[in-house]
Amino acid sequence: MLPAGAVTSRTFVGTAALGAALLTLPATGTAQNGLVFNGRAAETAVAPPRVENEAIVVDGILDERVWAGAARLTGFSQYRPVDGVAADDSTTVLVWYGDDAIYFGILAYERHGAPVATLADRDRIDGDDNIRILLDTFDDRRRALMFAVNPRGVQADGIWDESVPAGSSLGGGRQERRLDLNPDFLFESRGAVTADGWQAEIRIPLGSLRYRRDDVQNWGVQVVRTVQHSGHEQTWAPARQAHSSFLAQAGRLEGLTGLRRGLVLDVNPVVTARADGAPDGLGTWRYDAARPEPGVNVRWGVTENLTLNAAVNPDFSQVESDAGQLSYDPRQTLFFAEKRPFFLEASENFAAPGNLIYTRRIVDPIAAAKFTGKLSGTEVGVLFAVDDELQSFTRNANPVTSILRVRRDIGAGSSAGVTYTDRIEGDFYNRVIGADTRIVLGSAWSIAAQAATSLTRDADGTSPARPAFSFNASRQTRTFTISSSITGTHPDFVAGSGFISRTGIVNASIRPSYTLYGEPGATVESWTGGINLNGTWTWDRFVDGQIPDDPKLHLNSNFTFRGGWRFGSSFLLESFLYPEALYANYFIDTGTDTIPYTGTHRITNYDFVFTLATPQFRTFRGNAQLILGRDENFQEWAPGYVWFTTIGADWRPTERVRTTLNFVEQRFYRPSDMSIVSMRRLPRAKVEYQLSRPIFFRIVGEYQSNEQDDLRDNTRTELPILIRRPDGRFVRAAAFARASFRFDALFSYQPSPGTVLFVGYGNGMSSSDGVGFGDLARQRDGFFVKLSYLWRM
Repeated sequence: MLPAGAVTSRTFVGTAALGAALLTLPATGTAQNGLVFNGRAAETAVAPPRVENEAIVVDGILDERVWAGAARLTGFSQYRPVDGVAADDSTTVLVWYGDDAIYFGILAYERHGAPVATLADRDRIDGDDNIRILLDTFDDRRRALMFAVNPRGVQADGIWDESVPAGSSLGGGRQERRLDLNPDFLFESRGAVTADGWQAEIRIPLGSLRYRRDDVQNWGVQVVRTVQHSGHEQTWAPARQAHSSFLAQAGRLEGLTGLRRGLVLDVNPVVTARADGAPDGLGTWRYDAARPEPGVNVRWGVTENLTLNAAVNPDFSQVESDAGQLSYDPRQTLFFAEKRPFFLEASENFAAPGNLIYTRRIVDPIAAAKFTGKLSGTEVGVLFAVDDELQSFTRNANPVTSILRVRRDIGAGSSAGVTYTDRIEGDFYNRVIGADTRIVLGSAWSIAAQAATSLTRDADGTSPARPAFSFNASRQTRTFTISSSITGTHPDFVAGSGFISRTGIVNASIRPSYTLYGEPGATVESWTGGINLNGTWTWDRFVDGQIPDDPKLHLNSNFTFRGGWRFGSSFLLESFLYPEALYANYFIDTGTDTIPYTGTHRITNYDFVFTLATPQFRTFRGNAQLILGRDENFQEWAPGYVWFTTIGADWRPTERVRTTLNFVEQRFYRPSDMSIVSMRRLPRAKVEYQLSRPIFFRIVGEYQSNEQDDLRDNTRTELPILIRRPDGRFVRAAAFARASFRFDALFSYQPSPGTVLFVGYGNGMSSSDGVGFGDLARQRDGFFVKLSYLWRM
């Protein structure tokens, strides 16, 4: 692999030959000439040429003659941070197709120096210069497949989904649509750094795509270029941030004919083996080596737009353990994203609002099958899985999960959907049915709504149907954005196949914001100021029409500076009502008696939040967040001073080595004497070495420490707090110091999705009487091997 900026003679000759051929074409064009399509001139309806029996070598060198006859996408516009202006950097994207694949050539010119590029693992190119190609193969402006490359040809891919907002940062501002990088598609790519920028070739087989069965196809297309030296994003088809839909502003590939996927049948046998180590109670460390487990996954493209997946005794292990998280509010359940390959395939067909579908509820399945696709404007996802009996409530019945998700397109960008989930464990069950809609009104307004109900039978009997609902309305213009929402779940609403962080509450908010843009070249490229007015009720207080339990007012300000620097600040004014249920087992030790704990009726908070993000430098990128002020001390339900720190850094000393460092710390102080109530720390380090595109080594270390003082009824009686255990005993909430450390190492060989060799080791250590590495003792460890091969028939 060449160092950044190096140019081979073949690269130069190939580029020069292509450049000479392109010079014979007109510098600008219209749809009529069939060759040049200038995005800023609104020439976004592209008729790419169809070339039969043309074989090229995907090597990043666009030296084949077919590229000279390809359609040329030019005239890029800046999208972020300031939209509506011409891009500073010149980009040309070439496109043509054959009967079994579509091809893209990239010429990304860079007059500021060598591009930022590393030899990274798949989907890890967000810190590099890169180009993303979005293909809306159903031309419905709702969802697109994303294929991306960096200057080294390293791939990233995923699903761009317009239906579910990804949310915004604490500082407020505009919302971005969700880009899910978890799905992996088979495609070829190579890149090369040139004297004046970089270039790449991409071949996407039709077998990796799903599309309509029409003889003549029209696909939506958008190209997004990320330039790291400036922090800018640029698009071929001009796009406005204020628009209710990004894909609705895309261009179109028109008149695609003679597309033949052929038979799409993937057979993916898998073999896994593991050995888990633990002490045997006699002072000896022993390993329990389980017999290797074979399994098989099968994917059949029934038609161009319908796919059947099945798995028998599948390996659903995760290659990398979940990153640790610290919770601010003990009433909230932490969310961990799905990472397992079977569930990530066509996961977009199971995207339901409100997380009514959360496939990690299926823990260790014996067998699973799913049917996904889109037919005549209706998207369908059906999933069936049988879990191991140890995952059931009774530990002696195999949980059976059935999931149905149907979504119907309405009009230009609107949709309506139905979700049904059914989890059965012997005589027990949980069933949820929900209906949802998203309505797009013009280019500025969008409305989303959902209603659901659950029915559960457990050891306590059959509960009545319980509701959940949500409603959101938002309007975006170039300078002004306003969004309002309300969501609620009944205390007894159970989503056995979904994820709800906290039930029994209703939350409502209104979030207006205003954005100003600087002139081109200005130090401040954009500023956004916003307000978040939020209220949270317990269900019964909302039904009774009372004021919110937890009202909040957030004042937010965000700056984007030239070169990619970002700074944000917020002032938070909040009030929290005493959550009596959370402290039902708290008591006070008076010395002569044990009396129930009654906390402060309401705590008023004020916090300051500061965030800072650096640009992507050639070898470094960092971010930091600081929260300080007066907040609720949940351990004692009393006011407390808080100091929350989050720091992240991505250091790449060479193009093959990537180091990711994260540090989170939470400190709670008592205002009365500034003693520390609790302190939690979570540093995590990940180091990756990319030997070649398919081979890398990774080590991950994560340390957690948790220190807590003797708890007392702070600000009131100052008497010790007792905790009532399930067996009725009262235990002093005494001081403690605990720590744990997790170490993981992995060797990975992955030449293509589905064909992998993983060899890994994990070690877990902990201490119950102190913090620091000296007190840690090994509690468990394990080795694992996974081998799979993908046959595409």
